[in-house]
Amino acid sequence: MAIGIGRRLFIRALGGMAVTWPLAARAQHPAMPVIGFLLTASPEGYAAFVASYLEGLKETGYVEGKNVIVDYRWAEGHNDRLPAMADDLVHQQVAVIVASGGDAPGLAAKKATDTIPIVFISGGAPVKAGLVASLNRPGGNITGVSFIVTELIPKRLELLHELVPKALTIGGLVNPSYADAELQLKELREASEATRLQIHIANAGTPGEIDAAFASLVQRGINTLLVANDPFFQSRRDQIVALAARSAIAASYAGREFVDVGGLISYGPSLVDAYRLAGTYTGKVLNGTKPADLPVQQPAKFDFAINLKTAKALGLTVPPTLLATADEVIE
Repeated sequence: MAIGIGRRLFIRALGGMAVTWPLAARAQHPAMPVIGFLLTASPEGYAAFVASYLEGLKETGYVEGKNVIVDYRWAEGHNDRLPAMADDLVHQQVAVIVASGGDAPGLAAKKATDTIPIVFISGGAPVKAGLVASLNRPGGNITGVSFIVTELIPKRLELLHELVPKALTIGGLVNPSYADAELQLKELREASEATRLQIHIANAGTPGEIDAAFASLVQRGINTLLVANDPFFQSRRDQIVALAARSAIAASYAGREFVDVGGLISYGPSLVDAYRLAGTYTGKVLNGTKPADLPVQQPAKFDFAINLKTAKALGLTVPPTLLATADEVIE
């Protein structure tokens, strides 16, 4: 799918801001607060989420470039870079750190500071990971938005099996370096046993490994796939959806952003809403509210989307029951 000029420029701008914009703006406006935005992913694929975050921030009275600066730090899938990035944001004395893309950024920020407020955005388990003491009373200098994703794997597998009932073996695309990878594998195996399906795990943590994973699925004759939730996969959704189409593989995704670019089906929380919530929380913190007084937010709505054009290309007939329960049908 081609990326428009405007979107390309926005992505380039996001990538360059971490080096040039915050330093220049801070020199011109020394009293302007700085938000350190720490992300595991790459700018590509995250423009809509960042835009939603900025909308949430705007709801609390803060507009990037006018009365607040956002210093973006992209780890580009390399979690080992996160501690140094978090330490640098602390050294820069930012007003608040926003940590996005699993538990790792939040944990890196928490280790780097116990005084600078932290707002995380994660599809993991923040209490189990040690980010917060509890959802209602997070404690310390950290709070955020937690959206359930991994626990939805059984439901996603059920929907995929209903759409492709003749499939006996289903592939599972997992990034082994993602913090929730072991839990994802556990959910996949238990769900496949419950539905009496065979599961073949394909690991991928780089663009090249994604290509190799799809080649392996084709070689094994597997034409049905569940793509695990992962910030890296989210940033590579154009590549994954294109490979699924080229390989004639019916794939299920955790976010509707995949369906928007041609993916078959998705079921999960709205990441756009999660980032907007994080924006409003950041604004509240900038206005003086302590993170410990802000319960961890959890988006309550789960969206089920189907792309009928993709289903037709794959030769699939979508059952009326699925069409009736879908929140959005793309034709």
